[in-house]
Amino acid sequence: MTLRTHILGFPRMGENRELKFALERYWRGEISTDGLEKTGRELRARHWALQRDAGLDFVTVGDFAFYDQVANHIQWTGCEPRRFGFSGAEPDLFRYFTMARGVAGEKDAASGKSAPALEMTKWFDTNYHYLVPEFSAGTTFSVHAERLFSELAEARALGHPVKVALIGPLSFLWLGKEKTAGFSRLDLLERILPVYQQILARLHAGGADWVQMEEPILGLDLPPSWQQAFEPAYHQLAATDARIMLASYFSPLKENFNLACRLPVAGLHIDAVRAPEDALLAADWLPAHRVLSLGLIDGRNIWRSDLDQALAFLRSGRLATLRELWLAPSCSLLHVPFSVATETRLDAELRSWMSFAVEKLQELQTLKQAAQEKADLETLLAESRQATQSRENSPRVHTPEVAARLKALPADIDRRKSPFQERRRVQEARFHLPLLPTTTIGSFPQTAQVRAARAAFRRGEMNEAAYTAAMQDEIARAIAFQEALGLDALVHGEAERNDMVEYFGEQLAGFAFTANGWVQSYGSRCVKPPIIYGDVSRPRPMTVHWSRHAQSLTAKPVKGMLTGPITILQWSFVRDDQPRETTANQIALAIRDETRDLEQAGIGIIQIDEPAIREGLPLRREHWAGYLAWATRAFRIAASGVADDTQIHTHMCYSEFNDILPEIAAMDADVITIETSRSDMELLRAFASFHYPNEIGPGVYDIHSPRVPSVEEIENLLEKALSVIPAGQLWVNPDCGLKTRDWPETKAALAHMVEAAKRLRARQELQDTTT
Repeated sequence: MTLRTHILGFPRMGENRELKFALERYWRGEISTDGLEKTGRELRARHWALQRDAGLDFVTVGDFAFYDQVANHIQWTGCEPRRFGFSGAEPDLFRYFTMARGVAGEKDAASGKSAPALEMTKWFDTNYHYLVPEFSAGTTFSVHAERLFSELAEARALGHPVKVALIGPLSFLWLGKEKTAGFSRLDLLERILPVYQQILARLHAGGADWVQMEEPILGLDLPPSWQQAFEPAYHQLAATDARIMLASYFSPLKENFNLACRLPVAGLHIDAVRAPEDALLAADWLPAHRVLSLGLIDGRNIWRSDLDQALAFLRSGRLATLRELWLAPSCSLLHVPFSVATETRLDAELRSWMSFAVEKLQELQTLKQAAQEKADLETLLAESRQATQSRENSPRVHTPEVAARLKALPADIDRRKSPFQERRRVQEARFHLPLLPTTTIGSFPQTAQVRAARAAFRRGEMNEAAYTAAMQDEIARAIAFQEALGLDALVHGEAERNDMVEYFGEQLAGFAFTANGWVQSYGSRCVKPPIIYGDVSRPRPMTVHWSRHAQSLTAKPVKGMLTGPITILQWSFVRDDQPRETTANQIALAIRDETRDLEQAGIGIIQIDEPAIREGLPLRREHWAGYLAWATRAFRIAASGVADDTQIHTHMCYSEFNDILPEIAAMDADVITIETSRSDMELLRAFASFHYPNEIGPGVYDIHSPRVPSVEEIENLLEKALSVIPAGQLWVNPDCGLKTRDWPETKAALAHMVEAAKRLRARQELQDTTT
């Protein structure tokens, strides 16, 4: 058997987040376009060299992006939305970042208004965000992929055999949104296919050995029209000379399996971590002249692979008889950190259990050598075996007290004392909030001084008393700022927090933290997910002293800010030796303990953020009910230990809620705030149609963009909200937390938001008195 190794993609930020810092310097005007391009070239060359040095048979080109790979394809296929008013003469990076960031002043060709950035949402069930393509009946396509062709030439000039990664045409269309009524984006397939053909021909002529055509939507429940579109589309693409490796990942193919095997491509990649049954079936079904690629190394998690298990799988069934087989990670390594090698602060035992992107390259090579029996198995697999056995037997993984508490939970642990309408009456009597109350989602901009103080405290260069005083000063400034603006429900600003998940994980048992385990979330935004390796519990209160101090500074309610159990679960690298439901319930009990302590400290409004609850949905609808049952129960466990007059808020973003509204209502939060501004309040209509029973705060401006919306723009969005949600249920707030923004734009935007709410409140009250 001929064995080859490859990867579907590599982390693009760099070992030391070089791309992040270059991007931010570029946006601040500190480096030129040439400087940014130089950083990109250096990173690509470095990452290709790592792939070559690990023994991979191909390096992957096309996975690099200055912001997002879907945004790349918007440019490469020439379908930048007309609303940005581009003439085509602007530099491609100017247009690219305008679409991504919605820079103020770029005019909408139709209305003359400033153009918001493209909507952003989660990439399937990952924590990566992509920019959503916008399609209309008039959308046209043309080849503008010189950047891709140039990157291919770079790799070829360095002597690398190349496989180019592209998002397939059907997945690209699926990932977009229709912006005009009475039109299906699938209708654009005939227009985009010739463009893909031209790109494939250019790649082949440029020396690409293979083209990895990613069609992850084959793992979804597709409508028949989309299923039926695949065969004619790929027959058209097969007319080029390019060798196509069709790649699906994240989910079993199920009813699309036969379709995937029939398509006229040169190879098929299967995610054998999430769909091992597909891999075994493909060995039987694929024609002999087509190559099978198996994603045996988990590209979504950081645990070292059990290579004995992987080797046994390779030797099972028809797999052992194939003439050629490719080995790969299950998906792009974009979703894991760069390398374990820099994690010197982790203890040796924990570090031995882990494998990041660079180590996964090495695991691929070891698996290939073991399968080819080119060395003694005992020697080759010694590290993998030792890590597997150490993790299975380590006493730090299991805590009997945590297991006993879970086992003894009463049946009504997830229920508030009274229904919402009864709670609402006592909450109104306690807080006396006005119509259309204003608030923020939690965090405020973190200045260099705040970050420096946190870093000094971590390094031991600032003692606890000095650090506490610095953070309390920042809290006082945040409270004074909000009172001056006239906000109604305040927040303490979260100056002491590095990240909404990491902050809590650092104070919970069962979590470990990396120094450099950064993963791209979107654009230049990187997160450092905690690692859940053992049973979770809360040794001591985590937020109470900060919230108590903030509340002492004002007569207005200050929200206690917590991250919910499902978001902590989803935004961490989770142990894979027990059901996720069990881990979620352990976290929920820890958050429950914190809510009760906040209540005892006099905090009357507690926000338990769950932005990730929808992204945890299985990609296949048949598994939704099971997930939603335990996920919403975990939230209720966390939220239900408080009295009726304590108001529970939750926040969600980056999600389409239409299909899970009953389950969101079942979470029974008193107030939910959601991201809606980029969708022009489109998401809110689903809540209205469903007759969402509790209170709701639709985001009225996009915090991911530096642009400051006008008072009139926010008024317009609030008018749209009032057309579908009664004023008595409506809150006014930004889309999300403000940590990543600068203070000047934050002050201006919040001032506009408060003014818009005052105007609407006055009109609404006048209308009520006249009727």
